[in-house]
Amino acid sequence: MSTNGQSLTSRLDAGPVICAEGFLFELERRGYLSAGEFVPEVALEFPEALRALHLDFQRAGCDVVEAFTYNGHREKMRVIGKEELLEPLNRAALQIAREVADRKPGNLVAGNISNSNVWDPSDPARQDEVRAMFTEMVGWAVEEGADLIIGETFYYAEEALAALEVAKSSGLPVVITVAPMASNEMMDGVGVVETCQRLEQGGADVVGMNCFRGPATMLPYLSQIRAAVQCHVAALPIPYRTSEDEPTFFSLTDPRASVPSPHGRPFPTALDPLLANRYEIGAFAKEAYAAGVHYLGICCGASPMLIREVAEAVGLTTEASRFSEHMENHFLYGSNERLPEHIVALGERA
Repeated sequence: MSTNGQSLTSRLDAGPVICAEGFLFELERRGYLSAGEFVPEVALEFPEALRALHLDFQRAGCDVVEAFTYNGHREKMRVIGKEELLEPLNRAALQIAREVADRKPGNLVAGNISNSNVWDPSDPARQDEVRAMFTEMVGWAVEEGADLIIGETFYYAEEALAALEVAKSSGLPVVITVAPMASNEMMDGVGVVETCQRLEQGGADVVGMNCFRGPATMLPYLSQIRAAVQCHVAALPIPYRTSEDEPTFFSLTDPRASVPSPHGRPFPTALDPLLANRYEIGAFAKEAYAAGVHYLGICCGASPMLIREVAEAVGLTTEASRFSEHMENHFLYGSNERLPEHIVALGERA
């Protein structure tokens, strides 16, 4: 095993490792990419914005700086007519991740591959195209000095296994996480737990789940996965209030919205009222960690504040912990002796 592999697995053996995802949503909120397309051109057009987000996540406790190449694959670049930018985009994202990781000793850089959204279980030629996309992205990650490869958000079991095969060829440690849709199984009919078992058997260093599901609909799977595999387990939910009736953020509804989204459902641009609060995210992280899940984070909808909440929930102190809440000094909730009693009393009827 490589030194980097030992670093990742030994750190997971010893305790929690935090990884932030969800760059698409957060950078769209900040005005640096377009919803719907969700292409990470920000790495080329506004590198300072991507660098700032990485730094904010790092200060919040992120140990793995994941290069922002989600949707940065050849087919997606063809969709927007910018295939010539594919390699420069990937290399820029990896270089920015390395620059930020080097700021903090012990941080790891992850190359990233993900669901292609073109995998076809009945079309071997299309499958070969997807493998080729993974191969070039993993190759660039190796050349730019990545410490590990993350493959994420797979809803076809066979695509996840194909990603694993390509990623393992790099010689780097590999994290693979799956994202089952509302059918509660992978879209090629394989069970979620079985998929994780097959990924472990294929050589993944970490397996688990990310995206699509919030804490309430991801947690039930985690203990099953933990019991079914020997390797480390990952959990990176979306920070939204999914439920048994609405298990993914695709299926969430918002009947109280006075102006519904024009595309008919909250995902992806009208999810804000359905966010879980920071305390719910902290409770999820604490429960997942207690169940033996050591690789933790948040996916689409993540913010640095929520990543800090995850880190602190499992006992870590981060650079950003200096700014964790101090309600004792709040004018309505506080206990500070300088706060006037008649003002604090207004809290009951504010």
